[in-house]
Amino acid sequence: MPDASSDGLPVVLVPGLNCSARLYAEQIPALWRFGPVTVADHTRADSIPEIAAQILGAAPPRFALAGLSMGGYIAFEIMRQAPQRVAKLALLDTGARAETAEQTERRRAPMEMARTGRFAEVAEASFEFFVHPDRYGDVALKALVMTMAEENGVEVYLRQQRAIMGRPESRQSLSAIRCPTLVLVGEQDKGTPVELSQEIAAAIGGSRLVVIPACGHLSTIERPAAVTRAMVEWMQS
Repeated sequence: MPDASSDGLPVVLVPGLNCSARLYAEQIPALWRFGPVTVADHTRADSIPEIAAQILGAAPPRFALAGLSMGGYIAFEIMRQAPQRVAKLALLDTGARAETAEQTERRRAPMEMARTGRFAEVAEASFEFFVHPDRYGDVALKALVMTMAEENGVEVYLRQQRAIMGRPESRQSLSAIRCPTLVLVGEQDKGTPVELSQEIAAAIGGSRLVVIPACGHLSTIERPAAVTRAMVEWMQS
């Protein structure tokens, strides 16, 4: 049965770069209690505004929105395009800043590897950057990350990288966010460090910041129980 306190609010989950619906596999059953859960398709365009528009075109009229990393960049754009449709917002392991020249330069080598038939190597090489050092030897977690990459494939990866490289600056629009907002990050997130989440939380009035200990960038699959608990509390807020 849906939780009465949320009045059957639908939930839209946006994955990150090279991630699929599996990113939220542990959270979906708990969130389903509050209303129908959809994992958005973020694979079919190479700009954040276009991806956001596509997601809005398929989304319910009003919904709770959560995005991790690239999913957060898309969530910021959804908030700009249709803030009235988002009842609650969760920003997981993400940042509000535009791409820097240095970040773009670091993307070029893995993109070239992917283009030239070495996509599996790209996914494997990124694993240790995205997870907590304690998980480097976690065979099951690594297999999950590799499976998500395979489900997306090279062309999706390249489109998503181009979208991320061209993402808008979002800091100036944070103060306009009025809905109940969860900002969550792994304490050892190297991709989007804690200070980026602190920056977001400080700019969104009434938001809640949750830092997950012993956790890297892929919080929903690294520390699923802690993330699920925080998201359930967010839906009940």
